[in-house]
Amino acid sequence: MHLTCTKPFDWQKLLKFFAGRATPGVESVAANTYRRSLRVDGRHCIVEVRPDPAGDGLLVSCTAGEGDSVTAVQEFARTVFDLDAPIAEIQSVLASDATLRALLKTHSGVRVPGAWDGFELTIRAILGQQISVKAATTIAGRIAERYGERLGPDDESLTRVFPTAETLSRARFNHLGLVQSRIDTIRSVASATVRGEIRFDGSQELAELRRALLAIKGIGEWTTEYVCMRAMKDPDAFPGSDLGLVSAIAPPERVTPNALTRRAEDWRPWRAYAAMLLWGSLESSGG
Repeated sequence: MHLTCTKPFDWQKLLKFFAGRATPGVESVAANTYRRSLRVDGRHCIVEVRPDPAGDGLLVSCTAGEGDSVTAVQEFARTVFDLDAPIAEIQSVLASDATLRALLKTHSGVRVPGAWDGFELTIRAILGQQISVKAATTIAGRIAERYGERLGPDDESLTRVFPTAETLSRARFNHLGLVQSRIDTIRSVASATVRGEIRFDGSQELAELRRALLAIKGIGEWTTEYVCMRAMKDPDAFPGSDLGLVSAIAPPERVTPNALTRRAEDWRPWRAYAAMLLWGSLESSGG
């Protein structure tokens, strides 16, 4: 399936973001192509996304799925890769800030990467609390290896489907490099998802989802806003306490999170895109 997009579209920047966070065994980035495993209607499938050689959008394929499910997955890629972002509107607002205006000159096609699965993304966000992106990615791979369903033997890079909420609500997580408090938080999120108290299918109002996440011990503002930003595609979500953001807004100075959040009021309703611009200016981007 061919998917068109608004212009400009910076595929390389987007692909780099996904590559740095690709869960081993579940996702892979190679040869300018993103691939991952998914569970769709009880079946395993592999999604492959690559740029159209003609330079107009993306080509998306889905193997081992069936009929309407395949089409739905391919169309969902529009959300994951933010193909319909109103770039002109975003630029007109963010360019009023001197720092963001300078960043837009080199990253005019800024996008907010979405998530194929909201629960998976939330677990990844919890793992990323207070550790590096690389370390969180490594632990996510260990969780997938131990608890994820095995794919067929035909693919060397994709070997697992990320475990379900039901599975992780019962998991022990021993010897995976996780502290007990992080384990407790993951189990709590998994259990709340199983009970339907947290829903990532769009049937839950964002305000309600934020309250449900914040009510779980071990989840704060950063994790909640990151989940709303990527899993729920809230264009105005903003993890203002992120250390990368506070260091990127006025280098070499580091402003306070409160000062950054106040400044970000002028970036509404596109604060999530501002966050991506700021993270993109760092050697090791956040999230």
